[in-house]
Amino acid sequence: MSSGFNRLLDAVVRIDVREVAFEDGTKRFSASIGSGVILSADGLILTNAHVASPRAVEINITLSNLERVGATLVGWDHWTDLALLRLDRAEVKRRGLNFTHADFGESKNLYPGATVYAVGTPHGLTRTVTRGIISNTNRYAPNRDVNGYETGAFNTWLQTDAAINPGNSGGPLVTEEGRIVGINSLGYVGADNLAFAIPASTAKNVVAGLVRDGSITRSYIGLVPGVLRDLESFYSLALNTGMLIKSVDLGSPAAKAGLRGGDILFSIDGVKVDGRFPEQLPPIQNLIASYPVGSALKLSVKRGTTTHAYPVITEKLESRIGEEWALEKWGLSVRKVSRTFARENQLPDDIGVLVIGTQPGYPADVAGLSIGDIIMKINQLPVASMDLVKKAHAAYEAHPESMLFEVQRARRVSLYILKP
Repeated sequence: MSSGFNRLLDAVVRIDVREVAFEDGTKRFSASIGSGVILSADGLILTNAHVASPRAVEINITLSNLERVGATLVGWDHWTDLALLRLDRAEVKRRGLNFTHADFGESKNLYPGATVYAVGTPHGLTRTVTRGIISNTNRYAPNRDVNGYETGAFNTWLQTDAAINPGNSGGPLVTEEGRIVGINSLGYVGADNLAFAIPASTAKNVVAGLVRDGSITRSYIGLVPGVLRDLESFYSLALNTGMLIKSVDLGSPAAKAGLRGGDILFSIDGVKVDGRFPEQLPPIQNLIASYPVGSALKLSVKRGTTTHAYPVITEKLESRIGEEWALEKWGLSVRKVSRTFARENQLPDDIGVLVIGTQPGYPADVAGLSIGDIIMKINQLPVASMDLVKKAHAAYEAHPESMLFEVQRARRVSLYILKP
């Protein structure tokens, strides 16, 4: 192997993560193993979002020389399944630790049949190398999630037959010269030689944003795209022209502008779109997401036999998964209702917290609360933030008293009393 490949091997690390989850009315801790690659002399490490997330309470990195050092989360982007860590620089300096870092290559230059290597820690076996080829450079992989969070909407994936197993996640997919062309993310359980990586072209942009801001801000207008293949004749369209608007999110900018399911999107601010095939949808969604929040977009849309321009103002993209917390004295786990969740479930606004777990025999369970309930008010105060819930719980801890909960269940509002 080349010196560049050997340098890459020295930059690949094992990541041990201890994280907290708010389940069944209490906090539960778990441990997992993943992989990562050092990108800079100051100890930035790229990995998957499903390896290291804001739920992490402890992150430890094992370097190529087997020394272990702590790390912190710099930023997290579940939409692309990428996260950025940084080695504890004070600890590195105090202990005199050394490490190398790797460089990105050009994933856009890859082609089916190109030789690649997956490096990581499958099943805890540190610094394992597997060899394969690029099977497909533009694979559409829908219906994925990162611990319930959305992912894969804004990029396609590299498909490879290099073996990727649990623990490989976050490790690099590299060329023979040791250049990073992808970040290993997914292997199909029960399938042979089917594995997927996030292209380096996507990873480089995300890394730059995470270093700068700790997160990636994207625009949203509320269009749910659909493919036009086999539908062109029904809409009297030429081939490779336009994208089907499958549906429009309730209350979204697109809905307010008058767009609806069944419309055909021709262009965005003069940029023509072609959504005939599934692989063409992520770039269109990424085009919308890449505009600054608050941008005024002009969408050219066909409805019936006429085409009109619709002005749309973008909003900030938000996940359907809001902040989670466990209120242990109540035996209650909750998640903040997000704007996206509210729209998907046709709620009037994002007031409230969703019950995601209860502990048998505790006040919430005894009162009759159950998973799926939405707590709208506590002691007649609207639950506008998780802070209000935490303060109410803290007050209960200090002076246990009965509390009145206003709860929406199956579109009906009922009152429940939590007793000490």
